[in-house]
Amino acid sequence: MSVRFLQLLVASLAFFAAAATRAEPRTILFFGDSLTAGYGLANPGTDAYPALVQQKIDAAKLDYRVVNAGLSGDTSAGGLRRVDWILRQPVDIFVLALGANDGLRGIDPAVTRRNLQGIFDRVRAKYPDAKLVLAGMQMPPAMGADFARAFSEMFPALAEKNRATLIPFLLDRVATIPSLNQGDGIHPNPRGHALLAENVWQVLHP
Repeated sequence: MSVRFLQLLVASLAFFAAAATRAEPRTILFFGDSLTAGYGLANPGTDAYPALVQQKIDAAKLDYRVVNAGLSGDTSAGGLRRVDWILRQPVDIFVLALGANDGLRGIDPAVTRRNLQGIFDRVRAKYPDAKLVLAGMQMPPAMGADFARAFSEMFPALAEKNRATLIPFLLDRVATIPSLNQGDGIHPNPRGHALLAENVWQVLHP
């Protein structure tokens, strides 16, 4: 076997290895709670908003795959505990959608903010080139005006600090509308998830 043939063989293998690497779709990881997991839906694998975002990606012929890492009932503290396990897979875009359960439980927004910052820190340490996206949430006035204000202001502040793209309010046009939510008035139905997907897509697509 000639040296020239070996050189060509090595070059060819390198080319095909690079092509195979490029062919791997990039990963968008949605890290959230029951809203992300699709709680209460008959088919969360197709009807939850991350799956609907995947449909939009496919329709736009973009080379991304969506991973739904939503866990019903999860809090910011729970997310911080489990994020290292989730980060064992490659991540190109990390969408953080936690905090709603903290707010409903009346947890101090300063505590929630520390936990969310900790999650972003873990992502940055493992994947420094990953793009960060933060889904904002709001609390009803019944939780107290000061608490609701501190809670809602936490998300833009975190986004600015971490140079993350902000989804201003994940439940925009869905929260408090009975026809878009399940019987509990909290979790969106399929029509509501379709609007959540639009809220995310408006920010994610550009």
